[in-house]
This record gives sequence, structure tokens and C-alpha cells, in this order.
Amino acid sequence: MRIACIGEAMIELSLAGETPKVGVAGDTLNTAIYLYRSAPDVQVDFVTCLGEDSFSQRISDFISSQGVGVAAIRRINGASPGLYAITTTDVGERSFTYWRNASAARQLFSDHDFSALAVYDAVYLSGISMAILPHAVRTALIEWLGSSPVKVIYDSNYRPRLWEGQAHAQQITTAMWQRANVALPSIDDEMALFDETAEQVERRFAAHLGQGALKRGRRGQCLWDRRWSKPMRLRDQWLIQPPPETALTAGIWVHL
Repeated sequence: MRIACIGEAMIELSLAGETPKVGVAGDTLNTAIYLYRSAPDVQVDFVTCLGEDSFSQRISDFISSQGVGVAAIRRINGASPGLYAITTTDVGERSFTYWRNASAARQLFSDHDFSALAVYDAVYLSGISMAILPHAVRTALIEWLGSSPVKVIYDSNYRPRLWEGQAHAQQITTAMWQRANVALPSIDDEMALFDETAEQVERRFAAHLGQGALKRGRRGQCLWDRRWSKPMRLRDQWLIQPPPETALTAGIWVHL
């Protein structure tokens, strides 16, 4: 099985003390890594754009070191990756600062050519994956996915500041939920994006025609499958020690 995780990989600066630590991270990249660890027999590739600078090479080398394929990464001369910094106070509070508006990943699928995705059995995207793309590219990608047999896994990950407006975010997210074979929404994201209550969000996804998991933080998860008569709520076992969201995403994805 071949799976493509699509999105942005960024340079991470962790500022704790006088010496910053340099790392690599990204929501869909983190999921790709957890997925490979959970199912090493699955071929997992990361799909993005990078530059030809040393930081882009650092990102590519890191992805390869985690067992995730880099052959589908497009390199763009003169471009560079996005960067974010994590600042931690003495009491452990963290704040984030981003420099990503001109990142190479924003040029992903700029030619509206999605044929490279046709070789995969499944593609995984998030709201961040879609938000960083120009709106015309988003709609073209949705149109292509609508005519493709590839399995689509979508994770909401709504970040308002990445979208040019709530209306576009609602339009794209709604279309992706309609196309998704596996939906992985977060209840807080859906409440904020669609101005709904928790109960309204739960009812909406209980009627979803595919499979998925509604992530509800410490309330636990709600799983559904079109083959079941009703959704299954999992609370206590994850209430004590909730797993990382990306680990949960990868684990559900493998077993659905």
C-alpha cells in the first residue's frame, strides 16, 4: 500500500535558554512519521515543496531518516522553507512565532498538475495543507480528488490566520468532508469554523457516510463507520492518558 501525506514541513527553533535547538516539524509530516512507525510495511511518502538551500536539505534528510519517502518532494530554486520558533517561559508556558508566508510549500501544485498523486492508494491532507494553497489550487485539487479513486483521509486542523476568510475555509472544509473516505475532525475546530455547538458537530459527523473519529480532547473520541448501526464512543480508556493527536490519527488510519 502506498500513502501520500501532503503538506508543509518547517524548520522549528526551540528557544529554551541561550542556545536554540533546530528541528523539523509539521502537522502532516508528524502524522506521516507516526504512520510509518505504526505500519512499517506501508510505503509512506511526504509530498511538499522545498528549496535548494541548506535548511531544505536538512528537512529532506530528516524526513528520510524517519523512514518516510522524499521522492515526491519538489525542489524549487530560490525558494526556502517556512520557519517557526517556540519560546518557553520559566513556568513552562509556550508561545509560537511563524515565518511561513513565502515558504516553498505554498507553491505546491501551482501548475494544477495532480497526476503524481494517482500512483497512491490513499492521500492524507489537513486543513493546514489546504490553507497554505491559493484558493484556485484548492478548488482544482478538490475537483481532481472528486474524479479519482484514491482514498482520501482528511484532518480538520483549522488555523484561522492561514485562511483569507472564514467563508473560504468553510467552503473547502465542507467539500473535503464530503469527499473524505476517512474523516478526522477536531470538535473545537468544527465548532469555531461552523459556529456550531458540540452536540451539533457530533450529530453532523454521526451522519457521515464514511469512516472516522471525532477528536474531543479529554472527553475522548467518537468513532464511526458506515457499516455500524450507530457511532461508538470511547471515553474512559483515553481519558486517563490521551495519546498524541498525530499518533491517534495514524493509528485510526491504519486500522480502519
